Amino acid sequence: MRSAIAVAAVLAAALLHPAPGEAQTVTRTWVSGTGDDANSCSRTSRCKSFAGALNRTTAGGEISVLDPGGYGAVNISKSVSIVAKGVEGGIISGASTGVVITAGANNIVQLDGLVIEGAGIGTIGIRIVSAAAVHIRNCVIRGFQADPGFGINIVPTARTEVFISDCVLSKNRGGIQVKPPGAGRAQVFLDRVQLENNKVGLSAAGESGVVRLNQSTITNNEFGIEIGGGASVLSFGNNVIAGNQTDGAPSGTEPLK
Repeated sequence: MRSAIAVAAVLAAALLHPAPGEAQTVTRTWVSGTGDDANSCSRTSRCKSFAGALNRTTAGGEISVLDPGGYGAVNISKSVSIVAKGVEGGIISGASTGVVITAGANNIVQLDGLVIEGAGIGTIGIRIVSAAAVHIRNCVIRGFQADPGFGINIVPTARTEVFISDCVLSKNRGGIQVKPPGAGRAQVFLDRVQLENNKVGLSAAGESGVVRLNQSTITNNEFGIEIGGGASVLSFGNNVIAGNQTDGAPSGTEPLK
């Protein structure tokens, strides 16, 4: 009888405390500069990296940054939000890409408050390959100088909407590139975005690439705006495109309503 009770107790404990590799996912996880990816990623048992926390975050959940730190590059293949409010959620990419987004056709990805640093050797800050929509807010993306050297590289393989607001992209070879390949389609909206001290501020190519500019500043770049291959860059007429070696210009305007 005692043996049966002991076995039952062991089974109950196993259910309450899953073995490593069988960790349960939760809607909200946390990262900290003093965390450990072996932890549960709870508020009191934080993880160390965005990649570690992503593995424990349910689709549609949120990764919250608890304190300033460098949280490593991450590949995102599902709906998720990564949010740093009032603290610096940093990514130093090294000789690679900081964030790669390859989410599903119905997935939404949100990045808020991140500082993504290429340190002169990074290749791409954020690369968007697939998702229904990507929202990038309050981010600083700088120092991506190694080939191809884009702060944000938007190359969706299907229709994707990208919303970028209150962000600064500087000291990159290219600030933002919009170049959907093949059947890809990109609808991009820039709101209060600063593109400064890049080789090229904004580059758009391909008939299925459409960019709209609102209250944004493109200055002190070698080339402000480059447009090719039938892409459209539309301005609401309230942007600053000046002080570049070659300013370039939007391909059209749209009225404020």
